[in-house]
Amino acid sequence: MNKFSILTSLAVIALLLAIPAIVLAQAQPPPPSVFGGTVSFDGAPAADGTAISAWIDGKKITSTEATNGGYAIIVAQPADAAFAGKTVVFKVGSSDAREQGTWEADGGGELNLTAVTPPPPATSTPIPPGPTGAVGPAGPAGAKGSAGSAGSAGSAGAKGSAGPAGSAGSDGSAGAKGDAGPAGSAGSAGAKGDAGPAGAAGAAGAAGGGGALGVIALIIAIVAAIGAGGAFVMGRRS
Repeated sequence: MNKFSILTSLAVIALLLAIPAIVLAQAQPPPPSVFGGTVSFDGAPAADGTAISAWIDGKKITSTEATNGGYAIIVAQPADAAFAGKTVVFKVGSSDAREQGTWEADGGGELNLTAVTPPPPATSTPIPPGPTGAVGPAGPAGAKGSAGSAGSAGSAGAKGSAGPAGSAGSDGSAGAKGDAGPAGSAGSAGAKGDAGPAGAAGAAGAAGGGGALGVIALIIAIVAAIGAGGAFVMGRRS
């Protein structure tokens, strides 16, 4: 076996022996950083139970509580992370501490933390509105919208004034003949008619000795004449 073959074999053996150590080193997480010291808030020691937290890359890694104005915190690196050389930000309660640390495997050390209550957010001064701009030209009229639904009926209006009289209509046809009215009362008696012609002379009476019969005959003749005159007058009236 020549020298080259011997060297190659030794290199392979050394590599095989180193692989388990490398794998074991990669499987074990690095030692954590440990920080500790005093902690104050607004110039006084932090009250017992005040939360002390450590943040890397904006993520909370771990937290502890203040005791007797001091703290101690272990910042370990997870297997899927790489913290070496990164800044560790500490918070006292919800306020950032002024002091920061740097993460190193088996690093850390004494770090006294001080924090204060954050100031209230500044209020911005309102800016007065600017002058009103000129009115722009009117845009074109939009399309006519569809007709709306019919509204409810309105109340009845006031009675209007009477209109002018219309012209007279044409005469209607004659009505049917009415029933005959009741008979009127009798009229007053007419004026006395003219005397009728004298009647024929009566036969001569028997000669007698008395004049009473002659008087009776004369009266009868007068009555007959009056009757004849009345009949004449009634005949003329009818």
